[in-house]
Amino acid sequence: MKEKYKDILEWAYCIVIALVLALVFRYFVATPTIVKQRSMFPTLQEDQRLILNRTFRITKKKPERGDIVTFEAPTKTYLKWEADQANPVAVYERDPKGIFNKFVYYVLEITKKSYIKRVIALEGDHVKIENNTVYVNGEELEESYLRNDVVTESDVFYDFIVPDGYFFAMGDNRTKSTDCRQIGCIPFEKLEGIVCFRFWPFSEFGKVEK
Repeated sequence: MKEKYKDILEWAYCIVIALVLALVFRYFVATPTIVKQRSMFPTLQEDQRLILNRTFRITKKKPERGDIVTFEAPTKTYLKWEADQANPVAVYERDPKGIFNKFVYYVLEITKKSYIKRVIALEGDHVKIENNTVYVNGEELEESYLRNDVVTESDVFYDFIVPDGYFFAMGDNRTKSTDCRQIGCIPFEKLEGIVCFRFWPFSEFGKVEK
């Protein structure tokens, strides 16, 4: 009987260790995700499966302009008369209480809503959206990934400097995307992953180009 209990405990230890390692890998290295929005069309389409790179949580390396990223969705969408061009930051009011709730929300990511967008500008960049064109630091942004008929408009955040510790991102499907034009710039601490490659459908398996 003692040998039987010993075997059970050994199996239980193995299972616990495996689960911990899987969670550590998922949080700090890489994790799969599913595209659930049309905001990145045609670059990404609904139901496609992607792998997110999360090693930035270890290396502290920040995303680059053009990277497609996921981040925690803010709790507020600004109206145009609420926007302050001098303070274009996203609002986060969710604050899970207790260690267990924080673990479920931030590590297991249950009930957590995320957005997937393309990084357009980084901290210190001057962004101006004018005449359906995006300017970064006074130069027109070349956006070969957009469809020819896409226009970029904004009457909320349209002329500002990205604050330190933040980034500005938009969807490629501009008219169908709720993004930093309406929600403000995203703090790097809310970054969840950088799109690495697509593994489904198999016909489009491979690296997602910037």
